[in-house]
Amino acid sequence: MSSNPDVSPVNPLPPVIVALAGAMFLIELAFNLGARGLIGGPQAVGWRIAMMQEYAPSGLLIDRMIEVGRYPPEILLRFMTYPFLHVNFTHMLFAVVILLAMGKFVGEVFRWWALLLVFFAAAIVGAVVYGLFVDSRVALVGAYPGDYGLIGAFTFLLWVNLAAQGANKYRAFTLIGFLLFIKLVFGLLFGGGQDWIADLAGFATGFGLSFVVSPGGFSRALAQVRRRG
Repeated sequence: MSSNPDVSPVNPLPPVIVALAGAMFLIELAFNLGARGLIGGPQAVGWRIAMMQEYAPSGLLIDRMIEVGRYPPEILLRFMTYPFLHVNFTHMLFAVVILLAMGKFVGEVFRWWALLLVFFAAAIVGAVVYGLFVDSRVALVGAYPGDYGLIGAFTFLLWVNLAAQGANKYRAFTLIGFLLFIKLVFGLLFGGGQDWIADLAGFATGFGLSFVVSPGGFSRALAQVRRRG
């Protein structure tokens, strides 16, 4: 069997995923350095809170926007900027780890534009659903709804693959079930907000959107399911 020594045995991370993760890391780094007084002067101590107030949506803000029927561009922009803001370094670190892992797996099949579309569509839908169900002034921050969108895309790929093998395709949902269970346990033990609503909506968005943006799209998935039946 011939082999090409120039081909890496490990598929590289998609550049768009690296760019997203890098932006999140750099923003968090700036917040940390500013809080320690190393950059930005005295006002840098409040950078994190100021950015959350300016670039992250809250349940009450979304409700008010829907009630008055006005959708200012500067408010709509928050639905795409909040994934880059995190509560602290650990919050950012876990989000970036999930982003890199899911981005690598899904990126082996999806095109770069499909990765971006899934991530930001999940973030947007997650924020909207969060606003519809949560009446709170607490800003929604973090890349997790977008990450869960990629988990939804990953689940879609597993679902199609299991169906093609004639296996129980519902095993593909084991990962999301496990993650939501862990989140529930942590919430009960340590307290937590209702951001799981945005995560779940992000997952559903990523899974559903994969029928359209994955190679072969809906026709491929339908053929696999019919073959299974």
